[in-house]
Order: sequence, then C-alpha cells, then structure tokens
Amino acid sequence: MKILIVGSGGREHALCWKLAQSPKVESILCAPGNGGTAQIGENIDIKDDDIPALIALAKDREVDLVVAGPEMPLVLGLENALRQEGIPCFGPNAFAANLEGSKAFSKNVMADAGVPTAAFRVFDIYEDAVAFIKERGAPIVVKADGLAAGKGVVVATTEEEAIEAIEEMMVKKAFGSAGDRVVIEETLQGEEASFLCFCDGTNYAMLPSCQDHKAAYEGDTGPNTGGMGAYSPAPILPKDKYEETAELCIKPILRHLAAKGEPFKGVLYAGLMYTENGPSVLEYNVRFGDPECQPLLMRLETDLLTVMFACIDGKLDQIEVTSTPQTACGVVIAAEGYPGSYPKGMEVTGLDDADAMDGVKVFQAGTRVDGDKIVTSGGRVLCVTALGDDLAAARKRAYEAVDKVHFDTSFYRRDIADKGLKRLK
Repeated sequence: MKILIVGSGGREHALCWKLAQSPKVESILCAPGNGGTAQIGENIDIKDDDIPALIALAKDREVDLVVAGPEMPLVLGLENALRQEGIPCFGPNAFAANLEGSKAFSKNVMADAGVPTAAFRVFDIYEDAVAFIKERGAPIVVKADGLAAGKGVVVATTEEEAIEAIEEMMVKKAFGSAGDRVVIEETLQGEEASFLCFCDGTNYAMLPSCQDHKAAYEGDTGPNTGGMGAYSPAPILPKDKYEETAELCIKPILRHLAAKGEPFKGVLYAGLMYTENGPSVLEYNVRFGDPECQPLLMRLETDLLTVMFACIDGKLDQIEVTSTPQTACGVVIAAEGYPGSYPKGMEVTGLDDADAMDGVKVFQAGTRVDGDKIVTSGGRVLCVTALGDDLAAARKRAYEAVDKVHFDTSFYRRDIADKGLKRLK
C-alpha cells in the first residue's frame, strides 16, 4: 500500500515511523514532511492546507490511504474531498472536525451531549465581551473561536489582561478571522491529562493516558507552547478509570455526532482538567496531539494501518488495540526564542547516537535535509522519546538520549514527568 501523510511535525514523523513498520505498507509520501520523514519516505513540497494540491497528489500517485496529521486540513474538508474521489482518509469530516476548528461549536456540542466542561459564553461583539468581563471579573479564560495554532487561549488573572486579550483577538485581529468570535469561560484549577481514543463513528478503542507540558519553562512557567514534552501513562488517570472516562467524554460525543448524521472517525482527543469536583473537558482535538503522539505510538503494539482502516470501515469492534505496559517519556528540544521568533539553519548532531540507544527514538519536527546534514527549520525541533519499565526509568533514558543530541541555541525543560513521579510517590 502507498500512504500519504499530511503535515510536517514530530507527530507526522512518528506516524511515518509507525506506519512503515506495517508489512502492508510499501511506500510513504509526506506533504510537506521534515528531515525525519525524508529518511523513511518521500517528502513532497505541498502545504498541509492546500487541499486541491493534496487531492491531485493522492490521485496522481494512486495513494491507498491519506493520514491527516494536523487539524487544519481536516477542518478545511480534506476527508470530504478525498471521499468524493474514493480515496480513504484517516480523520473526521469537516463537520466533526469543528470540534477543534470552532471553540464555540465544541462548547455547544459538550453542553448538548452532557459532557462536563467549564461554564461559558460566546461573543461576536467586542463591547458585549468587555461588558461581560467587567461583570464577571477575573481570573477568567478568553479563547479565540477559530484555529490559532495553539496560541489563541489566554488565562487572564486580571480584568485588564482579559480585556487586552479580547482586544488583541477581536479588534487587532492577532489571529485573523479566528478571533472574530470569542469564548469566555470560567477558570478551572487542577492538573491536566490527555485521553485519546480511536473512533469508527460508533465504537472506540482507548489509548493509554498521557500528560503534556504546555509552558515553555520549568515549573510550568513562561509562555504557552505547542508542547514541551509528554509521557504515558499519566498516574492522574490510571488504567482502571479509562472506561469511566470514555463514558464521560468520548461516548456522548460519538452518540451526538452520529445522531446528526456526521459520525466521528479518526482520533478523538479529550483534554481533561482534574478539579476538586472531578474531571472536566477543557477542549477536544480531532487528531493526535504533538508531542503526545510520540510516546503513545512508541507504546502501541497493534499494527497502526490495521487500526486506521478499522476506524474508516466502522469495524473497530472487530480488532483489539493494545499497548505495551512499559512507560514512554518524550522531551522536546526547541530553538532559543520559541514560541516567539527563533533562529534557523543550525546543524543537528548526535541523532544516530541517540537513536542507537535501546528503547529510544528521536522524532524530528522543525528540521530539514541540507546536503548530508540535518538542520533546524522550526521552533520545536526534536522530541526525544524513550521507553522504560516505569516512569523513572523512561524519564532517565530520555534525558540520557537528550544529552547525545546537539544544535546551537537549543533549550529544553528538565522537569518533564516530575508531576507524574510526585504522584506515584
């Protein structure tokens, strides 16, 4: 089979790496891909949001399956367009992808489906939003309704900060049309976890729990990023709570969308906050998280291609999805300045040394091939991921592998998985 993977991050390198292990996969194309995917398949210089070009590529190269890595192509209708051409796509249709594409849509679906989430209001008039902030006070959360590359959420500790966020989004258009509408919601306090399930429209298969680290610096300080590391499983969501969690936040969504004639097929990711009143859903993503994908796919034992086709064909109940009991820990190495502006073009060394370690894989994100070198091309450059018999072992091995890799101006968090270790004690 010939597979086309859409996207260019560490998640896409992980998908490429895992799918290449399937005996049914003959070749892999990546659009646009990165330095890591180039070592496994063929990179094609097409942007992940260029739907007509992606369709043309899939037809021209007679692709058997398209796998959408990021959310943007799904929100733009990649699955719908491929289905019209008779080409299978792993990922939801445009309507279901609005669970991530529109915060207002997502919150309304949660309310209709009975999923626990923070109290919220939706505004498309700036003055009304400001008046609400002044009435409610802070702390309060302000979210741009549309896709803002993970940057459209502000947890405001003061009224002034909240109003400034609304002005940035609605008036100054910092996120373009994504900020035409805002969602304002109560602030939830607690610890976060990620819960992902494969879905076929009706059935679901649970992946182990995971915890991401969004803040740039140690101690969860600094600006929000796309994620500075992740580990699985997360002790805050133990295995004996998976089914209960799925009943709470996966099943109601599948039921709701199926009733609307828009069944959800693909990966449904619930971002959970564990408050003193129990778990509450912060948001849904409609694809693998990045960097959660890397530790989760390191642990996945079932053939990923088989799982993807079971989701597309509505036959997920006919296979068993299993993961190794080992723990996986991934540490992101970023370029100095990320998530703001950062330098590019630094040579990355030590990748082979790290990959040669037992139970270690370095997933490339912001990299490209330059002659016989790998050089940096993005802010999040690598996700060094390791397996271990427990969290302490996986974490130790991941950081040992981090020490083998180098590029100028790199930085990483040294406290990935600390929360999990503390909880295990």
